[in-house]
Amino acid sequence: MTLFTLAGLAGTAHADGRPVVVELFTSQGCSSCPKADAILAELADRPDVLALSYHVDYWNYIGWPDPFSNALNTERQRAYGRVLKGRYVYTPQMVVNGGTDVVGSDRARLEAVLASAPGEAVGAAKEITLGLQARDGGYHLTLDGASRATPLSLWLVGWDDRHETEILRGENRGKHLVNRHVVRSLSPLGNWQGGRMEMQIDASALMGDGGVAVLLQEDGVGPVRAVTWLKK
Repeated sequence: MTLFTLAGLAGTAHADGRPVVVELFTSQGCSSCPKADAILAELADRPDVLALSYHVDYWNYIGWPDPFSNALNTERQRAYGRVLKGRYVYTPQMVVNGGTDVVGSDRARLEAVLASAPGEAVGAAKEITLGLQARDGGYHLTLDGASRATPLSLWLVGWDDRHETEILRGENRGKHLVNRHVVRSLSPLGNWQGGRMEMQIDASALMGDGGVAVLLQEDGVGPVRAVTWLKK
């Protein structure tokens, strides 16, 4: 697994061979989610972690419609549920590197998973190179690696860096919530089965003022095999 973290055209490029992707499924209407949101906010500032907050829509009915909720986020969580063989979906749920899920508010368990996750990436770092650059008003993606028996799936993610919300109704009524790395757009880029690949991504395909990421995963939303991102 190879990571190129780029801080924009005017920023500094960072590289780390031990990337970790943490995806939090959360909702502003969920009373147990603020603690997980706070943990995710801490992870958002770590250079060795891509932290993404997906707001689901199935809690909207209980009094507070989350303004960042999206049915596509719920669909992604349910797809993880099938891959991870979960009995049901829940919030707050964190999925680490597409292969392990933990209760998002369980800091001790999360830290244990994060401690072991980088070591799992060492072997894959020699197999796949994935990079992303801002170019020609959009983004240029490069991907290279050995041929594979089964294809991997490419996902394009755009996110906002930070939102602060006063909750007026529902289970979190009266709370001031801070959400970091809120996913605003999620779309598939197709499959890859090895070899050299280049792709120009139109900026209009993305939403979000915080950054853009490309994830390469097994089984649609299975284990993450490579990730690259740009912060704006």
